[in-house]
Amino acid sequence: MKRPFILCCITLLAIAPVCFSQEKPAKAGKSAANESTITDFEKSAWEAYKNKQADAFKALMSKDYYGVYAEGVKTLGAELANMAKSDLRDYSFSDSKVVFPHPKMAVMTYTAKVQASADGKDVSGTYNCGSVWVQQGGKWVGAFHTEAKTQ
Repeated sequence: MKRPFILCCITLLAIAPVCFSQEKPAKAGKSAANESTITDFEKSAWEAYKNKQADAFKALMSKDYYGVYAEGVKTLGAELANMAKSDLRDYSFSDSKVVFPHPKMAVMTYTAKVQASADGKDVSGTYNCGSVWVQQGGKWVGAFHTEAKTQ
């Protein structure tokens, strides 16, 4: 009788650290995100760009941000420099979808109708867009964005 009891205690002691080391579920509102949270971040980034609020835009993005466009790959610094040379007059989103392949990563796809100019040229049109948002230090930041103008 003593032996099975001792074996049971040893087994419990051996598996207890495994149980307690598992990741706890995210607390709602603090680190957990849903589709509307990510969509709001994306819209905030577009608003900051439209209003040429470089500091607000930079605060929403990862320092390792990259954007991929027809004209090339841009770092956060290049994106900020282009902001000064662009005039985003109006935009709207449709067909938005957000998926979470990992609890700390969100992928958003959508269509954007844009009224804008860049370097003095009209770039208005409909774009298929994709963005990746990641959680860094408890904060959601944009890590990647791409746009392709529809035909």
